[in-house]
Amino acid sequence: MSTESYQHLLATTTGLLLLTAVLQVWGRSTVRAIGLLVLQGIALAGLVLTVGLRAGESSALVTAGLLLVVKAVVMPWAMLRSARLIGVTREHSSRVNPAVELIGAAGLTLLAYAVSGPILGNRTDPASQAVPVGVSLVLLGFWQLLVRGSAITQLVGFLMLDNGIAAISFLTSGGLPLVVELGATLDVLLVVLILGVLVVRMQAEQGHIDISELRELHD
Repeated sequence: MSTESYQHLLATTTGLLLLTAVLQVWGRSTVRAIGLLVLQGIALAGLVLTVGLRAGESSALVTAGLLLVVKAVVMPWAMLRSARLIGVTREHSSRVNPAVELIGAAGLTLLAYAVSGPILGNRTDPASQAVPVGVSLVLLGFWQLLVRGSAITQLVGFLMLDNGIAAISFLTSGGLPLVVELGATLDVLLVVLILGVLVVRMQAEQGHIDISELRELHD
């Protein structure tokens, strides 16, 4: 892979990651949020394949394929199935208005670029220059967890945070061993499946999935 092609692919995949993360903050449609997770999973798999091939990782194609299947197919399908089972297609319990959400997202993105510079130091390779995108995903994931009240959109924020951590790992290490990525991905998949079941149970027993209305835990 030529340097020019590598830079173009890196810019495309990281740009799509950042765009989908910002769009997650804007809007109230649960189906749309899950659809953006699909695009984010595709972008992350593309990023892993690009960085892995550049680093000469023999397992890059397998790792990228694993991420594509789990993060762009299985996880969104499980979340969409849970949303349809409980009949929730729209977020109604955001703690702040959309304007504040977008302003917060813009501020956190700028903060990610500001704090990443001193951490990266004098590293000038294209992958290191793209690390602020991964940091932005992490911060925006936390922001989603903070401002959204629905259990489904909270789960979307959690997965966005996980995608950011994965992006940072690949951009700074040049590729992770397949066994490491397999373990991390399957752990997150298990969490998503368990939380999906809990969301359905929560709707059945409480009549809503707004976590802000939960006051105490019941056995």
